[in-house]
Amino acid sequence: MRGCRHRAPVPVVPRALLCGLLAAVTVVEGGRALPQLSDDIPFRVNWPGTEFSLPTTGVLYKEDNYIIMTTVDKEKYKCILPLVASGNEEEEKDYKGPTPRELLEPLFKQSSCSYRIESYWTYEVCHGKHIRQYHEEKETGQKINIQEYYLGNMMMKNPLSEPDQEEKENPKENAKEVPTKNIEGQMTPYYPVEMGNGTPCSLRQNLPRSSTVMYICHPEAKHEILSVAEVTTCEYEVVILTPLLCSHPKYRFRASPVNDIFCQSLPGSPLKPHNLQQLEKQQEMLKMPFRRGKEGVGWWKYEFCYGKYVHQYHEDKESGKTSVVVGTWSREEHIEWSRKNAARTYYLREDGTRTVRMVSHFYGNGDVCDLTDKPRQVTVKLKCKESDSPHAVTIYMLEPHSCQYILGVESPVICKILDTADEHGLLSVPS
Repeated sequence: MRGCRHRAPVPVVPRALLCGLLAAVTVVEGGRALPQLSDDIPFRVNWPGTEFSLPTTGVLYKEDNYIIMTTVDKEKYKCILPLVASGNEEEEKDYKGPTPRELLEPLFKQSSCSYRIESYWTYEVCHGKHIRQYHEEKETGQKINIQEYYLGNMMMKNPLSEPDQEEKENPKENAKEVPTKNIEGQMTPYYPVEMGNGTPCSLRQNLPRSSTVMYICHPEAKHEILSVAEVTTCEYEVVILTPLLCSHPKYRFRASPVNDIFCQSLPGSPLKPHNLQQLEKQQEMLKMPFRRGKEGVGWWKYEFCYGKYVHQYHEDKESGKTSVVVGTWSREEHIEWSRKNAARTYYLREDGTRTVRMVSHFYGNGDVCDLTDKPRQVTVKLKCKESDSPHAVTIYMLEPHSCQYILGVESPVICKILDTADEHGLLSVPS
């Protein structure tokens, strides 16, 4: 992780782009139409060639369930579609235990709150009461200036009690499908709680902000806020990890199978569309190891030396090298920072256990910033990046506030050491 240079992240090929490569002309044959593609159900396009046998296990396929796709370059492919599976659904008709509302009731009665601290905002979820987003700044004379917004308030005194009886008495209500969300690439059932009447939103004619709080099962969690996302203007989704739902069979973690689409080239067409081959070549070039000199994006380049420093610099033939210290490493300062900030984030495995997905390290005491008269500082986020190439590294630099930076570093090398992270996010790095 030494001597890394700044460059743009490697792009991920979205499903819409794959479809766009094939979507110039579509002729439906075999009596079936293309299924609706959704981020909730993972698909993967394969190009197996003409000599190919359909899988006999897993997701079900039928020979007549196909479409003929023609690209903009007039290349033709017969694409065999899966009979779409949305997950490993478990039939739990005999379950007679508490409803999800009843399981969550202790959390609401305790009037407990959960917090998530990010680079600028802090999020506060007081369960069954409100969701608050705020930022505190100390001004001259130790005066504290607070900027805050309420993303939602609970409008009824006891949000869990009233619907309970209806769910117990109405079998149809109790048997309805549990909603799911794609979290960290896995389909996860959740229990939603709506919160409205938040701070008025100027971008929506002063309509109140609102949120959906999604409670998901995690046996080892302590009601942590996994994520906060603004899905549309002033409407939010907040994901909460809680062990309280895990005793309900419909809310236990379950994975979704990947649905393969097999596209076989027809006579006169290449094994794989020409445009797609070009795109994959571009991606491979971006995955190549960093080269010194011309690897930067924009005016600045960045150098990260793990456990030592983060520099930004510019090299010019006439004026030479201009270098700025963005941050330097101090174990003591990082530990103090980690007591107030999330040093570890987690990935949820298929079996319901979790593993470290990313660690954040604080590098402070950089060069003094002309705009703030304070030392520069940077939060380095080290994230696992799965890749066939051990040299694939993605680095990006953000500056959300003047001279306060976020440096993202993603690499397969990091995957091997993340699980060594202690409570402060410190890693056991081989010397």
